[in-house]
Amino acid sequence: MKKLLSYFMLWMAFSLVACSVDVSNADEPSPSGVVTTNEEAVSDEKEDLKEMNNKVRKISVQFGDHVIIYELNESQAAVSLYEQLPLTIESENFSTNEKIFYPPKSLNLTDGIKANGGSGVLAYYEPWGDVVMFYGDFNQNSSLYELGHVVSGEELIQEITGAITIDIMD
Repeated sequence: MKKLLSYFMLWMAFSLVACSVDVSNADEPSPSGVVTTNEEAVSDEKEDLKEMNNKVRKISVQFGDHVIIYELNESQAAVSLYEQLPLTIESENFSTNEKIFYPPKSLNLTDGIKANGGSGVLAYYEPWGDVVMFYGDFNQNSSLYELGHVVSGEELIQEITGAITIDIMD
């Protein structure tokens, strides 16, 4: 009977200790064995996300043997385009200063940057949902959002015809 009572007391003591531990605020060991708090882990995740968002995003537009390189800005619209890559898609002539293509999904304009004009601009025309590659000057338009600028091959934009392949540059 003493033995049974001892086991019962031991079990009760263990149960009380186990129930008093608050696991919602417990520290979590990292794979390296270093203990970090939940707040530190959340802070690290936010920092990683910020670093990823601040990463310079370059894309290539290829047609035939030609390659044009664009550097995207940090807008959500540019990120939306970047996330849809790679794409092989038909391009079209439009006006006398631009080539266009239609991405499969609309771009997010939450923090859109208005395009101000100039040659070599990559932009998104919201009413029609097309991406515009300008090779000549253009006028500002309240529905035209800048995605980035050409960094190489601007002189080739006007030569684009047919299918183009747009991909991420590493």
